[in-house]
Amino acid sequence: MQALRTNDFDYHLPEELIASHPPERRDASRMLVVDRNSGSIDHAHFADFPNLVEEDDLLILNDTRVVRSRFFSDDGKIEIVKLEGADATTWKCLVRPGKKMRAGRSTTIGGITGTVQEVLEKGERIIRFDAPVDIERHGQLALPHYMGRESEIDDLTRYQTVYAENDGAIAAPTAGLHFTEEILSRLDHTAITLHVGVGTFAPVKADLVAEHEMHTERYEISEAAARKINATTGRKISIGTTVTRVLEHAPKPLQAHAGETDIFIYPPHEFRQVDALLTNFHLPKSTLLMLISAFASKELIEEAYAKAIEARYRFYSYGDCMFIQ
Repeated sequence: MQALRTNDFDYHLPEELIASHPPERRDASRMLVVDRNSGSIDHAHFADFPNLVEEDDLLILNDTRVVRSRFFSDDGKIEIVKLEGADATTWKCLVRPGKKMRAGRSTTIGGITGTVQEVLEKGERIIRFDAPVDIERHGQLALPHYMGRESEIDDLTRYQTVYAENDGAIAAPTAGLHFTEEILSRLDHTAITLHVGVGTFAPVKADLVAEHEMHTERYEISEAAARKINATTGRKISIGTTVTRVLEHAPKPLQAHAGETDIFIYPPHEFRQVDALLTNFHLPKSTLLMLISAFASKELIEEAYAKAIEARYRFYSYGDCMFIQ
């Protein structure tokens, strides 16, 4: 098989199809239904999703909660995205512009001074503040750059699933944004946790797909979730690529544990745990597009995306969705 190139996963998306705001109702999104066996591609709405779920099927959700991780210095010259905190005053961050935040340089957020302790190999900074920063007051959601706007009040609820529980994500597990509490109450489900990081948006810079270095994300599987997933006799329906990565990374049968995964799924990949997948539409040349191309087939996904663009579907985080079964 010829080596896959990143450019093999490119496509043209008209800019006006990028969803910069959520639909008025969570379940109002459109849904493309893709059948891997027959190759059929049908148009539906997410409100129809429960009709496609069979009696013994189990939905597996990602219950991470998006936290405020984007900050600006008091003078507005420095942008800081907090990746994780060793403690209340020591952060691992991305900063922009980096040339103004070399080791030893300082900035202030809400009057609290932070000093760069170390510049890591991939450009992240370790910043130590002289007191805890008021995150609720000074932090914003780090919306994806393609939305082309700053976060707004509505994003605090809409860029969050209705079942979010565990703080830690920088980006939302967007396939779950379509669910309402009413729809979820009608379907058998369980949840794992994967804290989605900014790496999910990182471009693939390698020419050859296999040479891309995948980002690492933290996850946790509870005993109750492992037991329920192992016991299911129907299809395991993964709600999003984040759930898919955890299930394909973890040993089978599942056991309760916490860990990190840098699994990179691209064609060909033999899926061990996932039987069906609900997902949003992904960026060209992204690792997420490669993952769904492995789950269906590259050719079927290319056809589905072409039909979605032709039918004027809304793309990316706040956009419409696709159910691949």
